[in-house]
Amino acid sequence: MSGAQGTLRMALAFAALLGALALVVHRQSAALVTLRELDALRSERAVVEAERAALAASIQWLESRTRVVRDAGERLGMRVPSTAEIVFLPVAPPPPEPVAGGVALERGADVMGSGGRP
Repeated sequence: MSGAQGTLRMALAFAALLGALALVVHRQSAALVTLRELDALRSERAVVEAERAALAASIQWLESRTRVVRDAGERLGMRVPSTAEIVFLPVAPPPPEPVAGGVALERGADVMGSGGRP
């Protein structure tokens, strides 16, 4: 029976070898699929980053003084004023705080000196 056991052992070893090889092939195939997906995502990211850069440049142009002044003139008839047309207005001082004799007023105090008259 030694010949039958030897054949069985060889068959089991061969099956284990085939199983191991199949596992390696499966892992390599899965790795290739993952690498293809990663490459596609990197390409997509590069496209999105290029679009973002183009949008940022567009925003910068739209916010530029040159474009705003030009469009304000064309669309709204506005222009940059000359020096003689610029007038600076003084800022009014803030109104004084309501205090009587430097002391904060108490509730119901006579502020205007009306003597209780309405």
